[in-house]
Amino acid sequence: MTSGRKGLEGLRIGFIGAGAMGEALAGGLVEAGHETARVAAADADPARRKRVEEGLGIGCFADNDELVAASDVVVLALKPGLVEPVLAGLGARDDLARPLWISVAAGVSIERIAAALPKGARIVRAMPNTPALVGSGATAFAAGEHAGPDDRDAARALFESVGIAWEAPSEGLLDAVTGLSGSGPAYVFVFLEALGDAGVRMGLPRDAAHRLACQTVAGAARLAMETGRHPGDLKDQVTSPGGTTIAGLERLEAGGLRAALHDAVEAATRRSRELGET
Repeated sequence: MTSGRKGLEGLRIGFIGAGAMGEALAGGLVEAGHETARVAAADADPARRKRVEEGLGIGCFADNDELVAASDVVVLALKPGLVEPVLAGLGARDDLARPLWISVAAGVSIERIAAALPKGARIVRAMPNTPALVGSGATAFAAGEHAGPDDRDAARALFESVGIAWEAPSEGLLDAVTGLSGSGPAYVFVFLEALGDAGVRMGLPRDAAHRLACQTVAGAARLAMETGRHPGDLKDQVTSPGGTTIAGLERLEAGGLRAALHDAVEAATRRSRELGET
């Protein structure tokens, strides 16, 4: 995790929505050293407001208008179906064009957000994933036409406070990001479950099989990230001629693991596009 302060220094960041992702992003900023007095959230649920206030030490509003008025950056940490109603509920105030708007709502396009805000509003749309909850997220973001370099830097800093961030050259690529890293944790969880169950089938205690499976996946991912080597090269390094690994890999290929992953990412990407058109 890198510092979340670069690009956000001195700015007031407000989150509309204090659910899991909003809390994770706010927590990442606080952990990265952003002043708690400059981080706030708004949520209609009193229990959520209390949890976030007590857990992170930031202010929480019951009213979205108060949050917007007190923020330089407004993060829409909402379910997709709530984005447009919430923005409509803010009314046609001139100051809605003042803050930078960052949306993490899946499938809600920049065009749809812009239609609910004054002309010229600066908007960034992002697709984070659930490992952001533990500071290991993978986020892609795309900037709207009115967002400048400072706005993109601010968005990058926000998401780098909970993992890595990549700026997509076009908004259309965010559907593929949804299919890969947005939905990807679920694919990995299925793989983890199956790998652990396979160990149990071979006689390992269940808790040991689960721990070994989790550490194996985490360690392999870290090795690939830190060395920068292609996964194929790292796979070959583990695979001795006539050995145990090639025997296992042969069964994975025969079972269609690679093709199934291709199909899963394609299906999730297609569904993301469909949701964006709804």
